[in-house]
Amino acid sequence: MVKNKNIGERSHRSSTCKTKKAGSQIASGKDLTPLDKPADSDIPPASPELLTTSQGQLGFPDRVYLLASVIFQNNHLEKLAAHRLVNYGKERGLPLPEVKDEMQRTAYELAFNTLKYQELLEDIMIDSCFYLTQPMPDDQMSLVAVMLYDFQDRKFLPRERQGEEEFVQEVRDVENYLLRFKTKLAASLARCRIKHDLLSIEYILPESVKTKQERSSSLPLYAWVNTLKGSLDEVQRVLKSVGLSQVKSIGQLEGKTFCQDPHCGDMLVFPAQLKAELHSTKLLSDHKLIIQDKSCSLGPNSVRSLLPDEGDILMVGCFSGLTVSHTAALIAEKHKANSNDRSTVYVCVSDRTDAQREELQQVVTLMGCKNVKLIPKVFQSLDSDDKQLENVRVILLTPKCSVSAISNPVEFILQENGDTDLLQDLSQDSVPQSKLEALVAQQRKDIDHALKFPKVLAVVYSTCSSYPEENEEVVSRALEQANAGPEQEGEPKKSNFRLSPSPFSSPNHAEGPKETDPFFTLKPSEQSNGCFLAVLMREPEPVVKEPPQEVLARANARGILDRIGSNQPTRKEQHGHTNRLTKATHARTSQHHLSVSMQPKSQESRGSNSSALCGHQGFANRRQSPQGKAKTLCLQPSKNSGSSSFSLSKQENTISSSSSSKPENNTPTKTTTLHPAPPPATPIIPVVRARRAHQEVLKPVVLVLPPVHFPNFFSPQHRRAAFNPNLNYNRWRPPAQTGPVSRSSGSLSKDTLVKARPFF
Repeated sequence: MVKNKNIGERSHRSSTCKTKKAGSQIASGKDLTPLDKPADSDIPPASPELLTTSQGQLGFPDRVYLLASVIFQNNHLEKLAAHRLVNYGKERGLPLPEVKDEMQRTAYELAFNTLKYQELLEDIMIDSCFYLTQPMPDDQMSLVAVMLYDFQDRKFLPRERQGEEEFVQEVRDVENYLLRFKTKLAASLARCRIKHDLLSIEYILPESVKTKQERSSSLPLYAWVNTLKGSLDEVQRVLKSVGLSQVKSIGQLEGKTFCQDPHCGDMLVFPAQLKAELHSTKLLSDHKLIIQDKSCSLGPNSVRSLLPDEGDILMVGCFSGLTVSHTAALIAEKHKANSNDRSTVYVCVSDRTDAQREELQQVVTLMGCKNVKLIPKVFQSLDSDDKQLENVRVILLTPKCSVSAISNPVEFILQENGDTDLLQDLSQDSVPQSKLEALVAQQRKDIDHALKFPKVLAVVYSTCSSYPEENEEVVSRALEQANAGPEQEGEPKKSNFRLSPSPFSSPNHAEGPKETDPFFTLKPSEQSNGCFLAVLMREPEPVVKEPPQEVLARANARGILDRIGSNQPTRKEQHGHTNRLTKATHARTSQHHLSVSMQPKSQESRGSNSSALCGHQGFANRRQSPQGKAKTLCLQPSKNSGSSSFSLSKQENTISSSSSSKPENNTPTKTTTLHPAPPPATPIIPVVRARRAHQEVLKPVVLVLPPVHFPNFFSPQHRRAAFNPNLNYNRWRPPAQTGPVSRSSGSLSKDTLVKARPFF
């Protein structure tokens, strides 16, 4: 008996339900559970001041035990029949009874602790013969397990009942059975601790579970500033006014202090015991300061840094209304300077019930967010064709994960709308392979679909898992499939993503990863929970820089720039240059002996260099004629005399004449002879390149024209008509004062002239 007494003195309560012992009992060192008293003896309840706990009372209301028993029934570990000591019935998936919000967390914490010590509690019920002697059905054994854990946690003392407490007969019956067997139950617990050499029952837990339980009791409070209700400077000023002092790092937090988070600039960190102090400042009630885990704030801060000036956000996965409000507040603060830029936060809520959607909308409205819209559609059914999402540029993906990097999983799951079915696995810190594969399969579907949006510039993938299968492996596989998949299928590549360093990987963040790390990972510690974050950025389209000459050449070929930047003159420049050339030629020829005659083709083919030059210029002028007609005006040296003379001739596209240089009707060519200074040896005639446009092959036409005499050809009136390319040759008429024009009437008929109409 002395040995049992010493073990009882060394035992202490768990972190969730700690009872303050009476002063006299602590001084004497006696155990609160007298093991030598009979099992059926009734112990009068102690005074209320001796039964107070950190939660305000000894024990919980009946509704809390009832809800906790249903949670345990739905999540307890089902053993094989050969190893089963206690039968809890076959019912699972029972509906949860409705309780007040403040009772819900307490019930889940109680059920979670019962799951952690399920095997120990079963050993106590079997060793004390409680399970074999009490006439209770199997479906009530979940309630027995929950109440037995709480009973041993408060040293087998009766709970304090309140006058207005709701009465549940089932709970009262189980409580009476436990009180009758409390001595035997306490003795069984002592024997178990001696057998396993346990200083406290926490030592029976796996080492990882025990470490998380110790961390959860010392985790600091993280709270972000709601910029829609107040500013960071205002919140800091209020905190300092109530006696809190600001320190530089989380390691310096002690007493009434606070500091700024090294990764999220809008987040403040407090010691865990200052929660009541924060409530007294009314910062929490006014929604200016929001208490939330740090792992939930890294994603919204990443989105804020990645979102362009104009663009929307799509949120997919498991998150609470606080996370949505934080994202919306950060985006609204970013576009606060420019009222024209207003981004919308779209939230996919297809997996939420109507009550959960209504609750999320209430939280968002309470926080003052006006740029949030709920989408009641399955994420896999959304695509870029949806007009509502055509401006989405960043996707925040927080898929359902194992929550294995969270030290206080119950609080996190309840706050962030997590999966309560993971409680049993988290109680042993071991997720079954089948369940892990199911989570990974859904995560792959979500990230693969997120990378298919062609206008999305970045995808932020965030989990609270410590398993590489849910983190690095999912992201790496998604990148390989997104970048290589379309090429294998023969389709054009729609996505080209790469890993980008997170916004928290800068040298200013000493606690974060290095710049070379492709992922951002926080390990679970006494200062924060763990998390994983990856940023997938779309590669910009490669920009091909063309030389300016190629750009101008391609534009001129399409007729866009009217031949700007090329060596070839435009149509107007060429027309002006032709007129200037004609005037200059006339000025020179008016001072020399000029011969104006219609030259036959036989004379051109005799090898004269000037005729070849005239033919080349004729081809250029012929290509520049707007109506497709060819008119050639050239200067040709005259061979009739030894003196320097030039012949001005109008040449057709291909004109055939007789081999003789004389006309057919033997009409002498009238020549006007002048005697100026000698001209240059070789006339300078610029060659105009043909415009590279649509070319047509012209059919050769043989046209023989009778000689026509122009006695006063170089008068101003005739000169304008001769050198204007827009005038039709057929409309030339000799002036009345030049006299009669002789024409051969028998050379060509009227029909022949019509059929052989020249192309100019």
